Amino acid sequence: MPVWLMILIGYLLGAVPTAYLTGRILWGRDIRRMGDENAGAANAYRELGAKAGVAVGIIDAAKGAAVILIAQAANMSQVAVLFTGLAAVIGHNWPVFLGFRGGRGVSITIGILLVLVTLPMLILALPTLLILIFRRNVTPSMAFLFITLPLVDWLLHMPGVLIAYGIALPALTGITTFFRTRPKAIRQA
Repeated sequence: MPVWLMILIGYLLGAVPTAYLTGRILWGRDIRRMGDENAGAANAYRELGAKAGVAVGIIDAAKGAAVILIAQAANMSQVAVLFTGLAAVIGHNWPVFLGFRGGRGVSITIGILLVLVTLPMLILALPTLLILIFRRNVTPSMAFLFITLPLVDWLLHMPGVLIAYGIALPALTGITTFFRTRPKAIRQA
């Protein structure tokens, strides 16, 4: 399979708008017109309910994991696998199916990193969940996960390219969050 085709598959799988489809199919509502207007798991959780939000998060993480597993099963080089994962996050954040306005990429990034650096992600899972439960806010729990992940990767002697990738993908979600949140904050001011 050509690398470009695998990357396109990654983008298209990532672009499947889980939160949007959940809102439309189950409630007949557009998640992009609710809450923070983000087509992702956190907004689905707040606006469509806990069950819908958790389901969207799990499905989005599964999309990320699937993209990496498919690329690995196709015997793609590590660079091609990593670009395929990046394409999935870009597809999630800027899906062709929704006029390039999707989620922030947090759940899909978690799924991707869970496959690529499994042990570090599992080590950080419990403290991340505890922060999420006690703070009732995704931002501090994800900040903890994504900030400490490179350190845990390094302590477990993960390859440098995976450590850098574990910094780059969360940085993309942070940049997406900044640019999506800033205009709404300015409008509300």
